[in-house]
Amino acid sequence: MQPAERSRVPRIDPYGFERPEDFDDAAYEKFFSSYLVTLTRRAIKWSRLLQGGGVPRSRTVKRYVRKGVPLEHRARVWMVLSGAQAQMDQNPGYYHQLLQGERNPRLEDAIRTDLNRTFPDNVKFRKTTDPCLQRTLYNVLLAYGHHNQGVGYCQGMNFIAGYLILITNNEEESFWLLDALVGRILPDYYSPAMLGLKTDQEVLGELVRAKLPAVGALMERLGVLWTLLVSRWFICLFVDILPVEKIFSEPGSLSMATVAKLRESCRARLLAQG
Repeated sequence: MQPAERSRVPRIDPYGFERPEDFDDAAYEKFFSSYLVTLTRRAIKWSRLLQGGGVPRSRTVKRYVRKGVPLEHRARVWMVLSGAQAQMDQNPGYYHQLLQGERNPRLEDAIRTDLNRTFPDNVKFRKTTDPCLQRTLYNVLLAYGHHNQGVGYCQGMNFIAGYLILITNNEEESFWLLDALVGRILPDYYSPAMLGLKTDQEVLGELVRAKLPAVGALMERLGVLWTLLVSRWFICLFVDILPVEKIFSEPGSLSMATVAKLRESCRARLLAQG
């Protein structure tokens, strides 16, 4: 491919991630030229829906969310639908109070250890960038560690918080979205027992055995433990694993009722094992 052709695709994507050297510019352009029509139509629908200022809770919104929220509306929609906006409005100044609270050297050191490991392929998190988002990430994680002392900081939360910062471009909003995820939506993922995380790992195992029996049989024959293979996927909620546009999207082929039944079955089995 000629250099002039390659330059048509930006080296850095809208989120700040560098495209790899082997990035297929031609395939990307071919796909995006047709997909752009869908994205434009979707953006127009969202703009009309949000004209009133609020984010209504309706089947229409649920359907729109499942198809994808445009980047320009994502922070606003997530803040409202997750309850993060309500929490932030009810607790003015709380985030900044957390940052000014009593120091916790152990928490601070744990967070600093992971800063350079967070999105090394994203130019916005590099120390050479001004402003560098590492400081913003540190503040969000530190505040959350003080806010939820039962969890503090766990590896994997750096990627979640970092992704939220890229979406919102706002420290305080990122903190409240992190609280919605870790504190309310997935409270047993980051608890000391990590029962929720272990449960969903078992659910994935059940789904693979049911939907991809050849893969499940291979895993059992090799004696590969699911926890060793997929724990990183779940601990960071698939951030840094899936394509950025697929993060925090609903499963498509399985109903939430089916997933809920699988979770209860796997949870019961884990509890029985002690």
